[in-house]
Amino acid sequence: MIRQTAGPFFAVLIAALTLAAPGARAAVDIQKVETPGGLTAWLVENHDIPFTALEIRFRGGAALDSPEKAGATNLMSALIEEGSGDMDARALARARDSLAASFSYDTSSDAVRVSARFLTENRDAAIDLLRQSLVDPQFDPEAIERVRAQVMSQLRSAANDPRRMARKAFNAEVFGDHPYAIPTNGTLETVPDLSRQDIVKAHAGALARDRVHIGAVGDISADRLAALLDDLLGDLPENGAPLPPKATPEFDGDTQVIEYQTPQSVAVFGQKGVTLDDPDFFAAYILNHILGGGSFESRLMQELREKRGLTYGISTYLADRDQATLWMGSVASSNETMAQAADMIREEWARISRDSVTQQELEDAKTYLTGAYPLRFDGNSPIANIIVGMQMQGLPIDYVETRNDRVRAVTREDVNRVARERLDPDALSFVIVGQPAGIGAASN
Repeated sequence: MIRQTAGPFFAVLIAALTLAAPGARAAVDIQKVETPGGLTAWLVENHDIPFTALEIRFRGGAALDSPEKAGATNLMSALIEEGSGDMDARALARARDSLAASFSYDTSSDAVRVSARFLTENRDAAIDLLRQSLVDPQFDPEAIERVRAQVMSQLRSAANDPRRMARKAFNAEVFGDHPYAIPTNGTLETVPDLSRQDIVKAHAGALARDRVHIGAVGDISADRLAALLDDLLGDLPENGAPLPPKATPEFDGDTQVIEYQTPQSVAVFGQKGVTLDDPDFFAAYILNHILGGGSFESRLMQELREKRGLTYGISTYLADRDQATLWMGSVASSNETMAQAADMIREEWARISRDSVTQQELEDAKTYLTGAYPLRFDGNSPIANIIVGMQMQGLPIDYVETRNDRVRAVTREDVNRVARERLDPDALSFVIVGQPAGIGAASN
């Protein structure tokens, strides 16, 4: 993709949702806004400064692409700012800058993201310009070739980046023929053949009213927002392309090695995850924090870095995507020590499910997750991003108010039960890129 969506988007979203502390929660008063045209938005009014942040998500994203058209939605979203109406890219940029506004467009596997920031005094003109970019993009042939070249450069770079190589191979391994197996920005084989017609089709399929989620924060009333949104999105198609089916990721517990000449191997690993609406989610989130999500305090960091010096860092996280859930992690280690690092990860995965967490670990994790670290609700733009993400994940509008109470309600027994029932060291699957000693094609 041309711009990197905050992310991986779902990992950042979960982190943001789980770092709301009581002081921040009291200031986030979310109201539901229904427009005359049938759209729904969540709004946090804040009239302290004459500025509004608007976040729009169209569900579907790159997962809407067929395998032979992989990368079409990403290329489309990158081209939106390359000209619309009778304005080319430079004219559009000049018009936007003259209003002191900012627009950005991104694609993830699950959504097309549109972000806008504008001053109250220029709000109407900024929305008119944003509307033009969404409804009437030029998709000029010259711009298509220029942006296509940028995407191809990114794809060639990714083909020689061990971390990206590992992620790509992991997705292909666990997702099979599901769209999640294909990189968001397509492949070196598909992107060169994407036509303007493919891009126009991707635009109609992705930017539709039946899949839009909206968050707004700032100097705007509910009535004004309702009218603004109907003006902005009213001319988009009512229905888009069919959403992809649910994925069934397969975790066989094997280790796949991709030979690559580098002094340091990179590993991506994972197993089945836990959805945000699962009753065990908060227990699983706390467990993950203790296991590998808590930076230097996590068990994996202590065992692999502090005690054995096998890595500079290791992290794990829960990834709840629209069509699949995973419990993921990544680590880098020298070729000589990667085999030991992978063994230690599996051992810790098994040990915590067998021997339980301590009460002190539980209390420390709760302290962190309820606000000991910097808050994420620290401005209009972050809050808009969070509340639209809440909608995407199907969370209730009062989630920000109730989230810390749910964390505090988790008991040690809850966490240990989830460790026994949900962690599966035998299914934990690895993809390693490098030349790890003692792990080769014969051991796959």
